[in-house]
Amino acid sequence: MSEAPVMSRTTALIVVLVGVFAFAGMAVLLPYEPDLRSGDDGGAHALSRSAVGYAGLVKGLRLAGDPAIVNRAPLGRRHANGLLIITPGVSADRNQVLPLANEFAGPTLVILPKWSTTADPRHSGWVRRSGPVVDPVPTLRSFLAANVRRHNPGSAPTVLSAAGGPFPGGETLATGPISGLQTFEGGAWQPVLRDPAGEAVLVKDPSRALYVLSDPDLMNNQGLRDGDTFASAVAIIEALRTGEGPVIFDVRLNGLGRERSVLRLLFDPPFLAVTLCLAAAAALAGWQAFCRFGPARRPERAVALGKAALIDNSAALIRLAGREARMGGPYAELTAELAAKAAGAPGERSGEDLASVLDRLGAQRGAGERFSDLRLAAREARSVSDMLTAAGRLRRWRLSLTGEDA
Repeated sequence: MSEAPVMSRTTALIVVLVGVFAFAGMAVLLPYEPDLRSGDDGGAHALSRSAVGYAGLVKGLRLAGDPAIVNRAPLGRRHANGLLIITPGVSADRNQVLPLANEFAGPTLVILPKWSTTADPRHSGWVRRSGPVVDPVPTLRSFLAANVRRHNPGSAPTVLSAAGGPFPGGETLATGPISGLQTFEGGAWQPVLRDPAGEAVLVKDPSRALYVLSDPDLMNNQGLRDGDTFASAVAIIEALRTGEGPVIFDVRLNGLGRERSVLRLLFDPPFLAVTLCLAAAAALAGWQAFCRFGPARRPERAVALGKAALIDNSAALIRLAGREARMGGPYAELTAELAAKAAGAPGERSGEDLASVLDRLGAQRGAGERFSDLRLAAREARSVSDMLTAAGRLRRWRLSLTGEDA
């Protein structure tokens, strides 16, 4: 009695299809996972809607008609128009910031961090401000070559005045309330905007179009809730931006970058065609295996049993030794013994006596050819073809002599 199958063919097919679909979905989504992340994690970057994020600035620029994009991948030096904005975290240093700025041929604005925050358990993506950073961006000091200074923690509006650079002389920018304005003092940086006390808020590298904004509240979400601060932020960006290029917010230093990977290449042209061909071949192979009919064929023995296997092995040994052409003589002697036994030749004879007897019997029974001639042809064979021809003639002679069935 045969055992019942564990599952039906339909159930097995459904299980396989679900597994293949799940694996394919994971393989496709895994390399694109960074692109699918919303980035609304409360960090100080362009995808964050928290108080210290810059999503409001991105949306505001777009509503104002200025092109603003969020970048996750390496930039090419061919891009020279527009403005690149980098928002490094507290742990970022010069060796991380400068390579990103070097990728862009146009002006770059680095906005320094200011606040220490903790996640708000009641609202996903929100944060609670726990105070200023304990040490004013210590890992960025070597990058800035200047000291960061914080003023009184009280919140008050301020007026920024132009000190050179892209702003025309005498221009001022009024802002809303700024809590504990953060400024620069010292260093070789060129002041671009100053506060009423004459301290720099926006500075420029004298050797390149690299700008640093000391206080992020001039551009982050909590600062832009005030209309004056938003207008000042847009004015700063428009002054630094060149041509009609976009404002590019880079989020790679915030852990949201897109890295190159072999798995991602499999789904990007031109390698996508190869991936689809491999998937189609695998699907056809699976379908062929599923639709196979009949029981599985049992593997054969490495060494077969029986007379047929013995004959095959003996023939293989003779062939391997290269002695096929020399088998004609022994075959002729074997044919003589079989013919004599089947024809009832008298006495125990061998050699020439047996050949003479067989010649006479062949003549009496109309065998056609003489055994002696056939035996000589078989002995003198020098090739496999000659030996096979002689063996065939001997077999036909024996059958005609003894009257046996072919």
